Amino acid sequence: MLDLRQIRYFVAVAEAGNVGRAAERLHISQSPLSRQIMQLEEQLGVALFERSKQRVHLNAEGRAFLAEARALLANAARLEELGRNLASGAVGSLAIGYVEGAVHAGLIADMLRKFRRERPDFHLQLRSRRTAQQFEDLRSRALDLGFVYAPAPEGDRDIDSMLVRREPLVLAIPEGDPLAGVAEVRPGHLDGRVWITVVRQPDDTNRAQFLAACARAGFMPDIAYETADPLSSLGLVSAGLGLATVQESLQSAAPPGIVFRDLPWFERSVAIHLAWRRNDRRAMIGDLRKAVGE
Repeated sequence: MLDLRQIRYFVAVAEAGNVGRAAERLHISQSPLSRQIMQLEEQLGVALFERSKQRVHLNAEGRAFLAEARALLANAARLEELGRNLASGAVGSLAIGYVEGAVHAGLIADMLRKFRRERPDFHLQLRSRRTAQQFEDLRSRALDLGFVYAPAPEGDRDIDSMLVRREPLVLAIPEGDPLAGVAEVRPGHLDGRVWITVVRQPDDTNRAQFLAACARAGFMPDIAYETADPLSSLGLVSAGLGLATVQESLQSAAPPGIVFRDLPWFERSVAIHLAWRRNDRRAMIGDLRKAVGE
């Protein structure tokens, strides 16, 4: 294995054309410098210089070796700078998981805008994951941060989290529905009506929880359609096929033909938490948490 110090010494002697002058530039004695050059030649098995009493001259092999030596030192300098930047958090990459609700709430876009202003050379990988999968990926270090629907399990020694957004659910009504003309929707207006719900992953929001909340509110929905995401549900509402509840921020992304009403008495909401490893002390993790929390 080549010694970078010997490579630097070789380049210094080659550029100075004199061991004494090179030693002065390197702030070392001439004798140790000469020994290092000879050890390099012995290791390579080839002479790099033609020597005289006053000067040393690169031979053909030395000139070829000098070009590669300079390239090696330049790469080493870049690698050293990269290491310092990684340590300071100036450059690098992070993997961030998210649930769809974080996107709808604008949390991902807000975080990226704030973080890019501070760390323009940093690379963020965004990965759509269920909440439970994100907790597993955080533990295995496949993720560095995660936007999840649930907080970290109570007493978890590895994962911590904080609530970053809680949005109420609003009622989406086809604009041609008689209910669209009701200013204040009450539970009695919803009993027995046709509904469209979102089938989420079992660890996030599910049908049983929705039905339980409806029962507590005092009405029973007729769930006729189930979709994979809330935007698809809004598409069915727009087509006049039923009612749906979605997080408040989705009103701006809804297709035409929908009227929204608040349901202040309905217990359900969409909560988004940011999760991370407790022992991750990197500066960029703190910066991202701050960007999300602002």
